Amino acid sequence: MGEAPYRVIAAELQRRIETGELGPGDRVPSTRALVREFGVAMATATKALQVLQQQDLVQALPGVGTVVGPRTVRVRPSQPSRELNRDEVVRIAIAIADAEGLAALSMRRIAAELGVSTMALYRYVGGKEALVLRMVDTAIGEFPVQPVASWRAGIESVARLQWAAYRRHLWLASAISLSRPQALPNLLPHTDAVLRALSPFGLDGSTALYTAITVFAYVRGVALALEAEVQAEQDTGMTADEWADQHIGPIATMISLEDLAGFRAVFQPGFDFDYDLDQLFELGLELVLDGLAVKLSRLR
Repeated sequence: MGEAPYRVIAAELQRRIETGELGPGDRVPSTRALVREFGVAMATATKALQVLQQQDLVQALPGVGTVVGPRTVRVRPSQPSRELNRDEVVRIAIAIADAEGLAALSMRRIAAELGVSTMALYRYVGGKEALVLRMVDTAIGEFPVQPVASWRAGIESVARLQWAAYRRHLWLASAISLSRPQALPNLLPHTDAVLRALSPFGLDGSTALYTAITVFAYVRGVALALEAEVQAEQDTGMTADEWADQHIGPIATMISLEDLAGFRAVFQPGFDFDYDLDQLFELGLELVLDGLAVKLSRLR
């Protein structure tokens, strides 16, 4: 009996990666492309990609697909105690969270990576909660606010900075709180920039703050789907579009049987919807800013 087809496909893709035919960041063939190339079922192609993900050879990126070269953090053997600095601890913690999510982050894991005792870390960053706050501040600090001319450009600029930060650090959206604001040196200027953009309109303090929170809530709300989508793609081996292709049949049936006239008006023959979180962010930001423009125009 020959080797299982999914293992044959995984071995071939691994060969392409190891020989450099597929380099870091290159997109590997999608499940549909593998189905066409190897003449296998979708489930077989999906299983092949899952094997590569388990070997840390590839990672799934929302809106991009499965690419070569996940950002893995290799644990080094324990070393004798040595002097640390706070920035080094935060940097390693961010690297772990970027590669594996906040759930994988622990003081023990960081200590193992740095080759020190777990207790040694507490002298530099306190507990995990304090460490996460420093991680948030450092990550946001990579995206400093720049002055702009108009109110709309100012708010749009901050929203895009936030989106870029969430894009780079998928764990960040879940670490930032809207209901219990974190007083962080690199985070407060983002809110301040929105409040300064609104200041010429004479909004009362509460309305100004609610407006700033609304903008950030929109960006963060969409960004929370980034990490969830990566995890879903790793778990299923399918992009959002590939998953939708497999589930469109039952959805179409429900639309045809139920009183869902709105869906029927959209799902006309030939309609093809590509789910893309960047496109969702762009459209939603435009809607938020257009709505805010109407409200501010009344104040003028």
